[in-house]
Amino acid sequence: MLSQQQKFISASLVVVFAICVFVIASFNPDFVRVQLSAIMWSRPVYLIWSIVTAVHGQKVDLGWYPPSNTSINNLTAALTGQGVYGFIFNTSETPDAQYGTYNWCNMPHVRGPEYAKPGTEYKLEYVEVIQRHHKRTPYASNAFPVESYHWDCDDQGLYYFGRPFGSDSKQPAEGFWKGYISPVNPYVPSGWIGTCQFPQITSAGLDDSWVHGRDLYEVYHDLLGFLPGRDEDWRAKVAYRVTQNVITSQVAGMLISGMWGTTESVPLMIQGAGIDSLEPQYSCSVGNNLFNTIKSPSNSAWQEHLDAAKDLYSILDNISGVPPSDSGFHASFDHYFDNLSARQCHAKPLPCKLENGVNSTTCVDQTLADAVYRMGQWEYSQIYRDAPSSLAASATTYGVWIAELSAHLRDVMADKKGPIYFHNIAHDGSVSRLLSILQADVMVWPGMGSEVVFEMYKRGESTTVPRDRKKTSIEARGTQTRGIADNSGKYFIRVLFGGKPLKSSNPSLGLLDMVPAEVLLAYFDGLVGANASLVKGKCNGTLPV
Repeated sequence: MLSQQQKFISASLVVVFAICVFVIASFNPDFVRVQLSAIMWSRPVYLIWSIVTAVHGQKVDLGWYPPSNTSINNLTAALTGQGVYGFIFNTSETPDAQYGTYNWCNMPHVRGPEYAKPGTEYKLEYVEVIQRHHKRTPYASNAFPVESYHWDCDDQGLYYFGRPFGSDSKQPAEGFWKGYISPVNPYVPSGWIGTCQFPQITSAGLDDSWVHGRDLYEVYHDLLGFLPGRDEDWRAKVAYRVTQNVITSQVAGMLISGMWGTTESVPLMIQGAGIDSLEPQYSCSVGNNLFNTIKSPSNSAWQEHLDAAKDLYSILDNISGVPPSDSGFHASFDHYFDNLSARQCHAKPLPCKLENGVNSTTCVDQTLADAVYRMGQWEYSQIYRDAPSSLAASATTYGVWIAELSAHLRDVMADKKGPIYFHNIAHDGSVSRLLSILQADVMVWPGMGSEVVFEMYKRGESTTVPRDRKKTSIEARGTQTRGIADNSGKYFIRVLFGGKPLKSSNPSLGLLDMVPAEVLLAYFDGLVGANASLVKGKCNGTLPV
C-alpha cells in the first residue's frame, strides 16, 4: 500500500503538470490542439512522469547488459573452430534424449516430455506464442548465379483462392499453384530453377508445422487442461496472427490442423502492409539506422569479422560463382548461410563448382559449411546482443509488437474478455528482436520454428512466493530507471525459449521464471511506452532512444 506521503507527492506532481498546461493554453488556444501530444513525452514531462511512477513501486533497470561470453560470440572460435557447437543442421529430427539441442531445421519447442509444470499454487491464465515459420526453400536472392540442380515441390500444393461468406450456392474450387517450366519461354531465371516458389514452406516444413501444433495442444490441453477440447468451442478462446509474407500463412494452416484436428476455415489476423508490427514493417528510420551502423565499418567488431573472413569468402565465391563485388553476399554471411542450410535441412547435396556446366570435384564440404554457420551465429549475436546499441535498435523497430503483448497481458490482469491463447507466426527478424529486447544471455540465430512463449499465471491468495528474487542495486550502477505501479502481486510470467525458461542478462529480469508481471510490464513500458506511446517519437528522432 502507498503511504500518505507517496500519495501526496504523486497527486501534487500531476496537479503541477495540469496547471502548466492550463497556463500555456490560456495564452495560446492552439496549444492543446496541436502541441499537447508532443509535449506529453518531452524531456521535462518525461522526468515528471518518471518521478510520479517511481514513488508507486520498485524500479526496473532499462540498461543494456552484454550477453555471456561463449564460443558463439567469440570471433576466434567462429573462424577457427570445428563443428557448430553441437548444433544440428541436417535433419528436422532431434533424438528424444537430445531434445532441447539447437536444431536449425526444426528448433525445440514446448512439448510434453520436457515440459516443467509450475507449482500447484499457480493457475495458468494466458499464453502468447511467437514463432518463426518452419523450414522452407531458400529465398531467390540467396541463390548462386547458376545452381547445379533443380528444386521441385511437386509433393504439395499452395492454395490461393477467395471464398465469399454467406453464399451456399456459389463456392470456389480449391485452386493451388502448380509451378512449371515452359519449353517456349526463352527467359531462364538465374539461380534456382524448379517448380517451387523461392521461398515456400516445403512439404517437410509443413509436416514440422503440424507436429508443432500437436505438441502445443498436448501440453496446454492434455497436460495442463488449459485449452478447451477439440469438441468444445475452442474458436472463441484462441487467436492466430500472421504477417504479409505468405509463408507464415502456409505454416498456420498446418499448425492449426495439428492443434485442433480441423481442416475447416479459421481466421488468421493480419495487419496492413507497411505498418505490420509482427514482421515488422512499420517505418522506423532511427532503429533501422542503428542496425545499419552495427553492420558497418564504424563498428570495429563488425569490420574485424569481415576482414578476418576474406579467405573464407574467397573460397566460397570460387565454388559458387558469386562475384566478389556482390554486396548482398558479402555484407554478411546471411546469403551463404541460407543457401547452404536450406539444402542440408532437406537432405540435398552441398554444391560443387560448375565447370562447363558440369560439377567439378571442388565442392563445399561440411567443414566449409560449418564455418559459414559459425560465422552466421556470431553475426546474429553481434547484431542483436553484443553491440551496445542493439537494445535501442530492437526496442524501436519492434516496440509496437511489445506494446501489443503488454496490452494483452494487462487485459488478463483486468479480467477483460478475450482469447486465452494467442499465436503469432513470424520470422527470424521478429524473434531476434524479441530476444534482443529481453536481453537473452546467450544469443543464437533463431532457427526454423523457433518459439518464445509467454505464460501468465495467477497465484492463490494464501500461497507464498516459491523463491527469493534478489534485489538489485540499480542506483549504484547509475543506470536509467523507471518506476512501476504497485499491484496485488498475484500475477507472474514465465518466458520459455526452446521450451525452457529464458535467462536474461538484465538484472531486473534475470531468469524469466515466475517473474512478477509488474516487473516485465514496467520494463516494456520503459522501453516503448504504454500502448507504444514512445515508439513513434523514438523512431522519428523526436525522442531520445
